[in-house]
Amino acid sequence: MSVSGGPAASSRRSSSLEARDFYQLKQRAAEYYRSNAVPQRMQQVLNTMFYEKPDDMYGHLANYFASFAKPAAISRIIGREILDANSQSTIEVEVLCTIKNFEKSVCFAAMSNCCSDPNYTTQDTGNNDNEEKAQSANIALGWVNEPLNSLLKGLLPANQIHVDKLLSEYFQRKVEEDEEQKKKDNKEEKLTEPESLPPPVSAAIGDKKKKSPKAKKSLVPEKNINPREPPEPFFPGSVAIGAVSLAIAKASARLQNIILYLHIASLNQAEERLKEMSMPLPLISILECGKSSGGKAHLLKEVIAIPKPSLGYKQSIKMIRDLQQEISKWMFAPKIGLAAMSQSGCWKKGYDHIEQPFEMIQEVCTALQLTLGDDLHLMLNCAAHELMDYEKQKYEVITGVLKHPDEMIEFYINLVKQYPSIIGLIDPLRKEDVEQWSKLCSLLSPQCYILADAASRSIDKLLTEGLGTKLYSGLVVKHANQTTISNLIQVAKLMEENACIFISGLTDEETMDDSIADIAVGLGARFIKLGGLCHGERVAKYNRLLAIEEELAQRGALGMSCFILFLFSLQRMGDKDYGRSDRNCTARE
Repeated sequence: MSVSGGPAASSRRSSSLEARDFYQLKQRAAEYYRSNAVPQRMQQVLNTMFYEKPDDMYGHLANYFASFAKPAAISRIIGREILDANSQSTIEVEVLCTIKNFEKSVCFAAMSNCCSDPNYTTQDTGNNDNEEKAQSANIALGWVNEPLNSLLKGLLPANQIHVDKLLSEYFQRKVEEDEEQKKKDNKEEKLTEPESLPPPVSAAIGDKKKKSPKAKKSLVPEKNINPREPPEPFFPGSVAIGAVSLAIAKASARLQNIILYLHIASLNQAEERLKEMSMPLPLISILECGKSSGGKAHLLKEVIAIPKPSLGYKQSIKMIRDLQQEISKWMFAPKIGLAAMSQSGCWKKGYDHIEQPFEMIQEVCTALQLTLGDDLHLMLNCAAHELMDYEKQKYEVITGVLKHPDEMIEFYINLVKQYPSIIGLIDPLRKEDVEQWSKLCSLLSPQCYILADAASRSIDKLLTEGLGTKLYSGLVVKHANQTTISNLIQVAKLMEENACIFISGLTDEETMDDSIADIAVGLGARFIKLGGLCHGERVAKYNRLLAIEEELAQRGALGMSCFILFLFSLQRMGDKDYGRSDRNCTARE
């Protein structure tokens, strides 16, 4: 009886299976590499490298194959609580990406955490929202570290529009959920409230004739002011949206190895601007003497210096620094009174008369051999919303001196006439004084910019409702809360289309993040308002602007600044045709 098989046969069958499996494995490997074009690319780089003979062979290979790597994708975003310039809570966002199969930290971004409408914020109430800011920061961290992290995982940072769309949709869902919850809570409250009995009918009804409405008429102004609009809604946690959007933009620029302002300009589809870019003119605060300064004069919350455009940033900042140092000497002179460094980065000093700060600035300029109206011009931040006495329905420009909105028009005309170096007024009236804005703009805009900061619409309203009736020369736009980079680009385009000057500005509660400088340059802002030359969070932005100007000059891409101030000089010398549309509130470029 013959026996088939045995150990030898079993070993042969096993070897045959292994050989077949190995052959199939080789075939799969070959197909895998062939489908990814690895042999062709290996052959190509080896052939070219032999002739090029690079000093760093493996570096050459690494660079060659890096060009075929998958684009970096978001792996995680991490939110952390940090402190702003006022030691109040805000957030910082870190973006981590998967780069060549490894997770790497790409960038950080921080934003201020604004919790109130500036029209309802005064010096007395502005610092009482610590708890609200802390709560908002905690909610924002919850959003960033969980739902937004999952929402953006795997997306490409380069796709800013898509990322911002997802962020805005998420925010809108949270707003709608909150509104639904409020409706539900209100409904439950109404069900639990006891029915209120109607008020008893009393003989007081018959006493109506005894009341004298005529006697009260004397207390009511002949022309009532428009009531204050409701405050702009604030949603706790909204800072997460803006901070993440900014972090993604910074990450995309870093991954593409380009500078942030160039990336912003490319997102703005402003390829023509990439060849030659202009720097925004700096609005540098040199003096604060408003309502909180301790003097009787309340009108001038900020006196702002605008250096001659032809100077460039390095010379401009040196000139204003010398000016500020000279002001410092004046502040500490005998019998001058108390002075302090303000939150906005300039000296804060109370005056009893509006003329006094202008006289001091003139003396300082004379000491430095500077000419007001030539070497530098002035702009005033009036912050009119802080001056309104709603009981008397008038602005208190000086202690005891009250003016109706109609009277403010003549007041500003006389002020600009008396001090021709003034070329701009920020928030000269409340946003509710529409009729007076229109009159002031038509009368002053040929000689002076009429600008809105706190008096402007929110970015959300600008995007949904537009600019509306144009009552001003330009708007101060701030990147805060739920505003995304895409929102800023849309607003910049809207303002450009309507010949409205785009001014990039800071909030009061700033961080050390200097991205606002890149955003302003990338969006082609005409001016940038950063405050004074003190406090690290503001100086960081000025340093960034200096670096951008130097980089543009080295690339030969530094364009000439708009000769806006030069045009003002021509206007006042009698040439009425130059630059009128640049300042006029109703003209279109």
